[in-house]
Amino acid sequence: MAAMALQVVAGSGGGQLIPVVGPAAHRRARAAALRLPRAVASDAVGEEEGKVRLGGSDVAVTKLGIGAWSWGDTTYWNDSEWDDRRLKEAKAAFDTSIDNGMTFFDTAEVYGTALMGAVNSESLLGGFIKERQEKGQIDVAVATKFAALPWRFGRGSVLSALKKSLDRLGLSSVELYQLHWPGLWGNEGYLDGLADAYEQGLVKAVGVSNYNEKRLRDAHARLKKRGVPLASNQVNYSLIYRTPEINGVKAACDELGITLIAYSPIAQGVLSGKYTPENPPTGPRANTYTPEFLTKLQPLMNRIKEIGESHGKNPTQVSLNWLTCQGNVVPIPGAKNARQAKEFAGALGWSLTGEEVEELRSLAREIKGIKMPIEES
Repeated sequence: MAAMALQVVAGSGGGQLIPVVGPAAHRRARAAALRLPRAVASDAVGEEEGKVRLGGSDVAVTKLGIGAWSWGDTTYWNDSEWDDRRLKEAKAAFDTSIDNGMTFFDTAEVYGTALMGAVNSESLLGGFIKERQEKGQIDVAVATKFAALPWRFGRGSVLSALKKSLDRLGLSSVELYQLHWPGLWGNEGYLDGLADAYEQGLVKAVGVSNYNEKRLRDAHARLKKRGVPLASNQVNYSLIYRTPEINGVKAACDELGITLIAYSPIAQGVLSGKYTPENPPTGPRANTYTPEFLTKLQPLMNRIKEIGESHGKNPTQVSLNWLTCQGNVVPIPGAKNARQAKEFAGALGWSLTGEEVEELRSLAREIKGIKMPIEES
């Protein structure tokens, strides 16, 4: 999901770890032999029904993932509260996602921490996986993220943070480890840390988040020198926020074989049709999605509803399907409860027509969406 609202400055310097000697495949094999119980990922890539490969990696994930930003959060979601009811709802969202074939979950070390909430999202996800595995083996792909905090220096900080994330998740490795946002400096060391983690078998694939085209190309080139594919770039992308199409990020992802993971794919709930000028969202979202904005959005929402009715789908499902129709995109809407998770599953197994895709894009051009300055840095 999104980077923290407060831009932070990443550092550079020492604290480097020396890479383990030997072929990468042998290192990963040795690491696998020592693994703790972990989420099981499919060995198939690309062709498996309902799954797509993340970039040039060997990791296959479901065509729609689930974002866990809201789990444990009290700064942006959950009306600044986290209680047993919300915990049970998050657990139900996880179980319903699994039951409906969505087994790719995205979290981050900063979600739900003292910086952003009450309970760490990684700990919650790890607990949900463990509880579900007690009922039988499940196929889950986990993605988490490294925060480029100002006191973190060099490649060693990436491995240190990753190991703490794995402890919270209760896993010996994750399918995808991402740099949550670019630091103003020190990014080369962070990328080296990603490659170290990949070579040591702690992650199956590596990615970045909130990277503009130049940063993306630089990251791809640096990792390629280590023989490590850059699997993904996670950015804000929705029908009403199409900056990746404009700033070259989507085209670069397609050219380089990097999967675009779309966070806020229904614009933080606004494309669900739930909100109107008379009933705007509350909390921090109210600053962006004002009654004035929602008034301008109504013609697009009306057409989304009409198209949805012709397919037996609702606006949320149409908006998510629009993204999957772009190709090389994996949306990760946030599910706070079972109802939302089941609704998201309805975006799969069908497709808008080419004419409908372009009509919605044309109508959406009239809408000014939210801005993410971090993507321009």
